[in-house]
Order: sequence, then structure tokens, then C-alpha cells
Amino acid sequence: MFVFSFKKGWNPDGKHCYVTGGSSGLGLALAKILVAKGAHVSIVARDQAKLDAALVEMEAARVSPSQKLQAKSADLLNATASTAALEAVCELHDGAAPDAVFTCAGSSKPMFFVEMTEQDMKDGMDYGYWVQAWTVWAVTKMLVKQKKRGAKICMVSSMLGLMSFAGYASYAPAKHALRGLADTLQSEFMLYDIESQIFFPPTIYSPGYVTENKTKPDVIKKIEGTDEGLTPEQAAQGMLKGFVRGDNHISADLLTDIFRAGTRGSAPRVNFVFEAIYDFISYVGVPIWRRSVDGAIRGHREEHDKYLHLRGFFG
Repeated sequence: MFVFSFKKGWNPDGKHCYVTGGSSGLGLALAKILVAKGAHVSIVARDQAKLDAALVEMEAARVSPSQKLQAKSADLLNATASTAALEAVCELHDGAAPDAVFTCAGSSKPMFFVEMTEQDMKDGMDYGYWVQAWTVWAVTKMLVKQKKRGAKICMVSSMLGLMSFAGYASYAPAKHALRGLADTLQSEFMLYDIESQIFFPPTIYSPGYVTENKTKPDVIKKIEGTDEGLTPEQAAQGMLKGFVRGDNHISADLLTDIFRAGTRGSAPRVNFVFEAIYDFISYVGVPIWRRSVDGAIRGHREEHDKYLHLRGFFG
């Protein structure tokens, strides 16, 4: 496939890659691929038991005894903790900043807006935006202070960072915010020769997906039936492919390609030929998709009203 880019492909061999949310799902799948390609990999997440198990899987993918692999437990919800976690993993590399950073940490709790508590709304931004943004903030400061050129940072948004629908009022805003941060830094990072990229995955069949389905309304599950989704391994492969190629906006499936093309804004194009095709499909197809989603929501009104009555919402 022809790609309009003059950037050399990025090679993870021998690079220090920092992966947050690396104990399961997309983060772990990506970490193992990077290890298998010769990278030094540091993963961070909250659950130490899951980190220990993840490190065993990473060790199994090792291709050289010289590779430095580590797993650290940390909560990344504030600037201090995110900075401390970054500095801790960099100690093994004599304090040098990572060559590549992948912020895969995050979670989702889909539910109707009227049912959300104040804490649900706050958690949506904390676990959807800040848990990644603070790491990017800490890494940027370290990279600039060390004058480290050529580093790459990739955030993880969602297909719901390109559009949204019912059930995601605490999640989609955070993912749209990440896109805003990534696009801003894509411009600002030119001052330091650093790359800012962002991945928009569709549904990923990970442990997090199982958890979010516990609160997800049935009508939303029906709407999402058109999204075939990806395994963590498929998503990680797609993410890394776009990352290596230097795409500012990365997608790994056709449906997200279409939404990405239709909501590109001023972001650089990935491929002029394919994006023109996706633009046309988006122009014709997205309104059709939107009508089907709106129809499903409107058709759910009576059932939803009964549901709210049963929950005692109206007193």
C-alpha cells in the first residue's frame, strides 16, 4: 500500500518502550510484541499480581538475554504518581527517558447519563483522560530536559473519540479530550523533534470489555453488534503498524478508518488515495449508520421509561 510519508520506519529493537496499562488487554499484547521485536520494555499498572503474571509472559517472548524487562505497580491518576512511576522505570536505564511511550491505561463504565453519579462522571475523566495525560505530561518534561530527540508518544483513544452515542457520556468526552491533546502536541512537539500519535481502537475483547458489559445497557449492546471488534493481539498489531509508519491518527479496522477520515479535521492524512475513498464512504455511509443508531434509541424509549420506573428514578 502506498503511504504518503517521508518518515523512516521506526524499529523497536534495542529501544526502551514504556507501556502503561501493561498488565492485561491491549497493553500486555503490545508489550509482548515489542519484547519479541527486541525492545527493552517497562510496564506499569496498579495490580501487582497481574503485573507479575504479565512479566512471565513477557519473559517468554524475550529474544535476547540483554533485554531489560520490568513491571512496576503504580496508580497514575495524578502528576506526582505518574512522574514517580516514570522515574522508577528509568532507573534501570541510568535515568534516560524512554524512546517510546504507549499510554494504554484506562477503563470504561457505560450506562445511561441519568443514572450516573457525580463519582461516575469524575471517574470517566480520571480513567479516560487523566490516567494517560499525566504520563504524557511527565514524559514530555523528561524528554525536553534531557534534549532527547526522535522519541515517540502514542496515546490510546477509542472509536468513540471520533463519534459517540448513548451510554458513553462518562467515557467519550475523555476520549475526545485525548484526541485534542494529541493533535495539540503533534504541532507543539515539532519544537523538540518528538512525535505525538494517537490510536483509535474499536471494541477490544479484553478483560476490560467483560467488566464494562456488566453496566452496559442492552440497547447499547445491540447497537455495538455491528462492530466486529478485535482481540487485544489484533489491536496491538494494528496500533504498532501505524506507530511504526508514523501515522498521527492510527486505526486498525475499516469502520474506524471511515470515521477517522470523516472526522479528520486538520490532522495530517495517512494515505491520500485510501483517505479519498474513505471520505466518500464516510459521506454516504455515516448518515445511514447514524439513522440506524437513532432509530434503535428511539425504539427503546418505552422500554427505557419502564426501566427507570422500576429503578425508582421518578420517585
